[in-house]
Amino acid sequence: MKLQPRSEKGLLTPDNCVITLIDHQPQMLFGVASIDRQSLINNVVGFAKAARIFSVPLILSTVETKSFSGNLWPQLQAIYPDQTPIERSSMNSWDDEKFVAAVKKTGRKKIVLAGLWTEVCVAFPTIQAIHDGYEVYVVEDLCGDLDEKTHQAAMRRVEQAGAKPVTWIQVMLEWQRDWSQRETYAAVMDVVKNHAGAYGMGVEYAYTMVHNAPATVHPGWEVPEELVHS
Repeated sequence: MKLQPRSEKGLLTPDNCVITLIDHQPQMLFGVASIDRQSLINNVVGFAKAARIFSVPLILSTVETKSFSGNLWPQLQAIYPDQTPIERSSMNSWDDEKFVAAVKKTGRKKIVLAGLWTEVCVAFPTIQAIHDGYEVYVVEDLCGDLDEKTHQAAMRRVEQAGAKPVTWIQVMLEWQRDWSQRETYAAVMDVVKNHAGAYGMGVEYAYTMVHNAPATVHPGWEVPEELVHS
């Protein structure tokens, strides 16, 4: 699908950035207390869907999967089923040659970055990527840390280094930019209705109550035949 060009002038477009999602793994989530963890999963999955809608290059990376952190969240892997996360031993993904090579391969100098935890897996690569000439946008509501104070201290540090804080819906709407861009309209609305909370409910209400559109039909659900805990 060929998208209509968006004006840049300091904004993100689907053509000028690469996304890196770092260490969204079970053990890393267990330690998060700066954001509601279910909301965090919802945000990450919604943003990953948005990246696919706009065909923005997305790099997945994991750390110490077997020894400590566990597999990439299955909800996230399901959005990119054919992509194998770049496995690392270093907490700092910018120290990992494979990770940096994947970013360089895209040819893009704007990195939209998020991960767990903010103080380490987000702060370290952000500061060093900026040092190496990249422009980094930290998606704050896709990040988490041990507590709110730790997260905020890490955000202040990356902002002082030159990073730009953004949120996932902001980035998605920056890519969409104009509702007359119909090639992505329905898909963005699907993400909004499924992952954007009250915003999504408002869209559903307006469609059905004001514009008399049919209600959104969600996939049915059946009780699994073999329960894990019977």
